[in-house]
Amino acid sequence: MRHRHGYRKLGRTSSHRAALLKNLSIALIKHEKIETTVEKAKELRRYFEKLLTTAKKGDFNAHRAVFASLQDKESTKKLIEVIAPRYQDRNGGYTRIIKTRTRRGDAASMAFIELV
Repeated sequence: MRHRHGYRKLGRTSSHRAALLKNLSIALIKHEKIETTVEKAKELRRYFEKLLTTAKKGDFNAHRAVFASLQDKESTKKLIEVIAPRYQDRNGGYTRIIKTRTRRGDAASMAFIELV
């Protein structure tokens, strides 16, 4: 049972899960809207919103913290200089999840996750 368990395992090891969330975050920063499974989207929302809250500070330490999580210079720069200033007056809820379809191959529920 998973009562009060803190996160979704997504059928992966911890390092694989961390890499997945990092890559989904980079894709979300680059395209600002991506399609993935509902479970991955919900877990990505938790990860990404914490990252964006850190990026909103905009100082050097925030830059270092975001880069430590993403390991991608272009995405870090875009997040801090372009995306984060849009949300300065917002206290959370930076992303929106819209359920779209059922994937044909494995019947997984799909959803768009986008920046508000």
